[in-house]
Amino acid sequence: MATDLEPASTPLSAPARRYRESLWIERILRRETVGGFLLLAATVLALIAANTGLAEGYFGLRSTYLEITFGAFSWEISVGKFAADALLAIFFFLAGLELKREFVAGELRDPRKALVPVVAAVGGVIVPAVIFLAIVQAEGPEVQRGWAIPVATDIAFALAVLAVVGTALPLALRTFLLTLAVVDDLIAITIIAFFYTTDLQPGYLLASLIGVAVYGLIAQRYQEFFRVRTTAAWFVLLPIGVIVWFFMFESGVHATVAGVLLAFTVPVRARGGDDDGLGERMGLAETFEHRYRPLSAGIAVPVFAFFSAGVAVGGWDGLVEAVTSPLALGIMAGLVLGKTIGITAATWLVTRIAGVSLPRGVAWIDLVGLALLAGMGFTVSLLINELSFGQGTALDDVGKVGILLGSLLAAVLAVILLGSRNRRYKRLVAEESVDVDGDGIPDVYNDDRANA
Repeated sequence: MATDLEPASTPLSAPARRYRESLWIERILRRETVGGFLLLAATVLALIAANTGLAEGYFGLRSTYLEITFGAFSWEISVGKFAADALLAIFFFLAGLELKREFVAGELRDPRKALVPVVAAVGGVIVPAVIFLAIVQAEGPEVQRGWAIPVATDIAFALAVLAVVGTALPLALRTFLLTLAVVDDLIAITIIAFFYTTDLQPGYLLASLIGVAVYGLIAQRYQEFFRVRTTAAWFVLLPIGVIVWFFMFESGVHATVAGVLLAFTVPVRARGGDDDGLGERMGLAETFEHRYRPLSAGIAVPVFAFFSAGVAVGGWDGLVEAVTSPLALGIMAGLVLGKTIGITAATWLVTRIAGVSLPRGVAWIDLVGLALLAGMGFTVSLLINELSFGQGTALDDVGKVGILLGSLLAAVLAVILLGSRNRRYKRLVAEESVDVDGDGIPDVYNDDRANA
């Protein structure tokens, strides 16, 4: 029974309960491990659907066309292409926000700090492409067109694995991986824009760029309004973004580039200085990233994975044939060996030539584990695979097998190496926490002080 000092709790109304539940779901979806799990679950479901009695319905749904009609205007797009071109644009919008924030206020702001992970990312792009081309050189230009498939790193998967196995690893390792993956994404986006553009339509491209300018002008001028009013962007900026996406789609440039360009116009630094004296106010880019991360991690990327990862392997014989093909071998070698060699070698070179060092607390063996982790190409690799060979083609299916197995192998090797390193760091922390003499200071520090 409630007393005067303990008022009875008031039951929440149905709208209040739904709002609280939505906030809880958003917090869950912002965690890297959850995003990685949803991505993995969507992939497994796609593989099951494509290789069981559900195959006909799965492939039929993927090839079903969505039609939009406004009076005399009619436009259609397949479900699979919508997932790759429209939903994935949300993922690239988030990637663009991360890129801009890193360049303006993050690790990439300081050229000296950014030098090592940037050079590492470049090495992790060049070497996988070279290894892929070396393996498929006898297969002709049609297969060689997939040279960019193993150059990408899946941020969601890589950070999710690191979050699970790297609880005691140096924090600088996560920052290094995030910076490397961000630069990797920028390179992959540039490759898509320049090497996978077909039948360029300058008029549509110009219209899209004008839309980007309008979007940026409004976002810059009314950033505080959009930061405070949580629904305003849905009614003002989203329609402009959809128009920009449509014109980019029709221009021949891959439509996901529109997401990156729009993100680049969003301001990173808030106006007005400190927020009540408690620190810097959250900028609009960070606000958008916080709001739309659940949409990307919970819907856009898993749905894309579900419609893109489904490949009919044709039983054990079909799987063996796909895995032993030069295309799949080139992708797997590029992801596992190319990323590891490229990132490690490029980092070693820049530390020797430029006189910089690894982030504090990070050992070279840790870097090798991180380089293995970067071999999880997946999301962007699947996209480039479809751009290279066309969705549903024989080469597309073989490429998907290579991407899935290569990413899996890279993840397993990274977990083994980083898991052992994580256990070592845990032991070091435990040893440093021992206080036998009871003076409140870990004995390792007393030993160090005595030896000084």
